[in-house]
Amino acid sequence: MGLLDRLINWLQGKRKKAHILFVGLDNSGKSTIINQLKPKKERIPDIVPTVGIGEENFSLGSLDLTAFDMSGQGRYRNLWEHYYSNCDAIIFVLDSTDKLRISVAKEELMQLLRHKEIQRKRNLPVLFFANKSDLRESFSAVKCAQLLELDKGEWVKGGSPMYRGDPHSGLGRPWHICASNAHTGEGLNEGIQWITEQLLNSRNEK
Repeated sequence: MGLLDRLINWLQGKRKKAHILFVGLDNSGKSTIINQLKPKKERIPDIVPTVGIGEENFSLGSLDLTAFDMSGQGRYRNLWEHYYSNCDAIIFVLDSTDKLRISVAKEELMQLLRHKEIQRKRNLPVLFFANKSDLRESFSAVKCAQLLELDKGEWVKGGSPMYRGDPHSGLGRPWHICASNAHTGEGLNEGIQWITEQLLNSRNEK
């Protein structure tokens, strides 16, 4: 059973559709993570860099899941915002070995979180994968959170971290970060379980 199958089981009968955006800089591992999340029979052996927007649709059980793979190349990042209004969650993939561009990733993240469509969705969950954690030169998930300044603020009841600072900063929402290895799937289950719980909580509050 693939991780998306587990997501289906957790959401079965509780949520009909879920639109999840996968964003991050180029070469962070977004497409590889999406491929790893799919059932084994639907995975492809060779992953190529996404040009523009890639879309994966899964109809399993009563859930229609759409994963949007947003190209991280500079000339395509302005396309991300066209998908904000209909998204239910965001997965931000960070190359934890790319120490030179973590500041660029932070700038893109801040721009995303300050967008008016994201701002109006105050409970929109954001999951961070600190990818390529198996490599020796990688930063830990905790260090990545510090470099992205995700650690500012308080830990709220239930273990979900939430930024409590300037409401205009765009960080006032549930978030979670975990180390991952897109090629082996290590760490992905933890992230998918967390974001699933957030989707269920969001539905129950409506």
